[in-house]
Amino acid sequence: MNRAQRGKLALTAAALGASLLTAGCGYITPQQTSHQYSASDGIRADLGPLQLRNILIVSAGENEPGRLIGAVYNSSSKDVKLTVNGAKGSQTEVPVKANSYTLLNENSDAAILSTTGGKPGSLVDVKVSENGTNVSNTIKVPVLDATLQEYKNYVPTPSSSATSSSSASPSSSASAGSPASESSSAGAGSSASATPSATATATSR
Repeated sequence: MNRAQRGKLALTAAALGASLLTAGCGYITPQQTSHQYSASDGIRADLGPLQLRNILIVSAGENEPGRLIGAVYNSSSKDVKLTVNGAKGSQTEVPVKANSYTLLNENSDAAILSTTGGKPGSLVDVKVSENGTNVSNTIKVPVLDATLQEYKNYVPTPSSSATSSSSASPSSSASAGSPASESSSAGAGSSASATPSATATATSR
């Protein structure tokens, strides 16, 4: 074998080794784009025609009122109302227009549960139901307080209403064809499509 042949063989071996190394890394390491993750501190859940995204409760304590924030998308052709039942009979409602969404943030009416039912940093069970297809489910929702600055203005006072109906103002609700981008303080990280590809699993930080 002459010098040129040895050089070609070495280059071929190096190329083969690099390709195997790359393939091995791709096989062992999961691709980030193949997994959905929560873009904020809340959780996600699907309920009939509704998609709940980055939902969480902001409260000062277990026996204090809690404010629901996040985003609710409606992929159906008719208006749907989301009902949330929490601890000790607390309840709040969120109406969502057909093929649209409601953002539960500083621009919307407050969705208040009279009793949070869990300390900040915990997960609480809440029953969610919708009147479009009459689907209901129980989900675990994280409770946060004013420790994080972005949630400071969302902490409700004890005088907050036990039952609150939330509707988005014109600045926070639109047709499903319009883009919606919310910060974590708004509690929503999904695009405003009828079927959003929100990047979230039902996990919380």
